Amino acid sequence: MPGQREAHELLLIEEADAWFEYLEATRAQSALRYKEVEPWAWARLTQRLRAIKTRRAKLKPAAEAA
Repeated sequence: MPGQREAHELLLIEEADAWFEYLEATRAQSALRYKEVEPWAWARLTQRLRAIKTRRAKLKPAAEAA
């Protein structure tokens, strides 16, 4: 079970990192530049969060089986 906890914590860290990446990409941009960057940043964030959600879902059955 400690491995499950560590894996869950790593996913939480990765999720936070995804949000920080989004904020870093969009922060302090001019209005024109923000309009260019934000769709890319949002798509990247969404993609990373979807991957994290998938891996988190795979952890649940493994934890229940143990």
